[in-house]
Amino acid sequence: MNDKNLFDLENHPVGSLMWRYFWPAFVGVMANSLYNIIDRIFIGQFVGPEALSGVTAVFPVMVIMMAFGMLIGVGASVRLSLSLGRKNYERARKVVGNTVLLVILVSLIVTVLGFAIKDPMLRLFGATDTTVQYANDYLNYILWGVVLHQFGFSMNSLIRAEGNARIAMVSMLISAGINIPLDAFFIIYLDMGVSGAAIATIISMACLSIWVLVHFKSNRCVVNLKKKYIGIDINILGSIITIGLAPFAMQIANSVVQALLNLSLIKYGSDLAVGAMGIIMSVAVLVTMSIVALNMAGQPIIGYNYGARNFRRVRETLKISIIFATAISVVAWILIQSFPGAIISLFVADSPEVMRYGVEGLRYFLIALPIIGYQIVVGSYFQSIGMAGRAIFVTLLRQVLVLIPLLIILPPTIGLLGVWISAPIADTVSGALSAIFLLLEWKRLKLQNKFIK
Repeated sequence: MNDKNLFDLENHPVGSLMWRYFWPAFVGVMANSLYNIIDRIFIGQFVGPEALSGVTAVFPVMVIMMAFGMLIGVGASVRLSLSLGRKNYERARKVVGNTVLLVILVSLIVTVLGFAIKDPMLRLFGATDTTVQYANDYLNYILWGVVLHQFGFSMNSLIRAEGNARIAMVSMLISAGINIPLDAFFIIYLDMGVSGAAIATIISMACLSIWVLVHFKSNRCVVNLKKKYIGIDINILGSIITIGLAPFAMQIANSVVQALLNLSLIKYGSDLAVGAMGIIMSVAVLVTMSIVALNMAGQPIIGYNYGARNFRRVRETLKISIIFATAISVVAWILIQSFPGAIISLFVADSPEVMRYGVEGLRYFLIALPIIGYQIVVGSYFQSIGMAGRAIFVTLLRQVLVLIPLLIILPPTIGLLGVWISAPIADTVSGALSAIFLLLEWKRLKLQNKFIK
């Protein structure tokens, strides 16, 4: 057991500790996000806009895969942080061991179901006669890599939760550093199209999985992976899934939203409007992942100190996270609203229709970006302290309770504009309600801190 990381979580100045954890998390998630975006850039520039639309139809499937990764990875990382904060090291070891088995079981289920319902699923998510072959070519390979994706993502979350933020960053850099040159090799040199992009992704996932497994068998980790702890403990599995349900449900809702978006864009725009939405979502991911990096930095600090009942440090971490999340959102909003054409042209250079859809959609869809940052932090905060019910409500508020109804009501009424403005309306409504939850929790933490004193 490596005690230095645990001592820092409890005693090191919060601002300095947040920075120490943030920059590796930021580099890691940006590397991970960029290699997915570079996939799209290579496909859009060297295969064509129809291929880009086909891969965009696969995006909801990838989101579902990510949902299962977050169900396990986020749930396990929170439980590990809380166990370490309570000095319950035996339970921490069991969390790591149970996570490995849960990843394998869930991955097998997802792979089998994915192949069983692949064709109708792609049609549901917006693949048309023009784009379905591209979608199929990409997804056929990706489904074989589900277990590698789940294992790498989930175990890397545990690395970050134990306080090894730099190692978690290196994990993502290794994955991205392998994927990007392989994209160029398979797509440009071997002319393998979207299949080449998918193969490059699987190889990078395999390398990530090997790397994290080596870490948990080394002396660098805080909680080693031991064979005797790999098994099923119903209590621990239940506690992991309970916390993981919030991000899982959010990602499933994201998949439903993406499907509704794709279908509406085809109906009120064209296949190329779907490709434009793929670009818009790539830009949105870059912004939200920057804020997710803040949450990754804050999660072990919040989880550990909440478990140790040090509520002053919990409040300080939450405050810093909200300030910087808002700053990131505002800066990104200024850049997006100022240079939408330049952003779209990075992905597709010779399609005026994609450019037109992309510029219009980028400006409208992300117009409420400045108020998104703190909402992401609030949802992550409730996950970090084990309040599953509140975490689920806050994270599903925007997607399920507000955005999905808007996507059903507005496009039939006002056409394509209804697709674009659904998101900012949902952001505004959910932002107001999230602010209420935040204020109530801030008061509760103050009272808890006085009680402890």
